[in-house]
Amino acid sequence: MARVEAEFFGGLGEQWATVWEGGGVALGPLHFAEGEPFPAEGSPISRALRRLGVVAGAGEDEFAALGLGRYRATEDWLD
Repeated sequence: MARVEAEFFGGLGEQWATVWEGGGVALGPLHFAEGEPFPAEGSPISRALRRLGVVAGAGEDEFAALGLGRYRATEDWLD
């Protein structure tokens, strides 16, 4: 199970992610603060999704591969 969160406005923002496996924390908690460059292993959300088995294709990250862009706002979850 993963908990991921992103707070962005105007291209600036933060990300958080934690993955649990077998009753314990398996990854994280990870945090990306505004203005920090993403590390070589990727954003916290990409790393968490990768840990869950999401595979990104060429030219996309795990967030896009899973289609999570459709649910950027909580209100979109109802659709």
